[in-house]
Amino acid sequence: MKIIHTIKEIREEVKAARRSGKSIGFVPTMGFLHEGHLSLIKKAREENDFVVVSIFVNPTQFGPEEDLESYPRDLERDSRLSEEAGADVIFNPTAEEMYPEGYSTYVEIEGELTKKLCGISRPGHFKGVTTVVSKLFNIVTPDRAYFGQKDAQQVAVIEQMVRDLNFDVKIVPCPIVREKDGLAMSSRNTYLSKEERKAALILSKTLFKAEEMIKNGERNSTKIRDFIINNIKSEPLANIDYVEIVDAKSLKYLNEIKGDVLIALAVKFGRARLLDNIRLEVK
Repeated sequence: MKIIHTIKEIREEVKAARRSGKSIGFVPTMGFLHEGHLSLIKKAREENDFVVVSIFVNPTQFGPEEDLESYPRDLERDSRLSEEAGADVIFNPTAEEMYPEGYSTYVEIEGELTKKLCGISRPGHFKGVTTVVSKLFNIVTPDRAYFGQKDAQQVAVIEQMVRDLNFDVKIVPCPIVREKDGLAMSSRNTYLSKEERKAALILSKTLFKAEEMIKNGERNSTKIRDFIINNIKSEPLANIDYVEIVDAKSLKYLNEIKGDVLIALAVKFGRARLLDNIRLEVK
């Protein structure tokens, strides 16, 4: 497996793979890989001949008070795990390589899709996401790109961008991977103290209870949302950012739980802001 740091070199690698008739799978990450990331790489390996993993902590998607500098990084470990999972090459550019002096072009999705959920508390975040992903798609030119469903809003935003800008890439959303006790895997879980890590289990436990309520016939989204909020508030270390029930594709708020339903939340424990969600088809 190769580790490449320049746009010129990764383009040459991909072009060589294409000349050999290989399909290209792509897994964009910010590194500090966990089993969730590795599941994406393994899926890409199953469905493609050549797998590119990008490891790039993208500065344009972090706000001024966020954790850009402290975001965990370990390229040596990431390289070993990526190779074991089936990656052929890692693209690990510097910020200067991706955003050279004088850089001034951004991709931004307007409308409700980016203005709710994480878009409220992280203004500008999705502008950074769509900009870097569009650049990576142009650089890597993959046939398929793999994203984790834990970042459900990000998946919806990327899918919209691909439709709007006619990118010739298939977006493949992949299921949330959880720890054995139910906590959704995240690189930011490393921020949690022992007490916060235990407290964070309230998220998955509450979502699973809400799912059970829906399966038992509850269709009033206000009742479900209130249950989730009250249950999470029973944990003193939890600080709710949002809890919302929306259509999984449009992210429109749902009064009635029906169709392709996404129950999404973001909750802070200390300095860790954790995302979790469940998605279910309700008739």
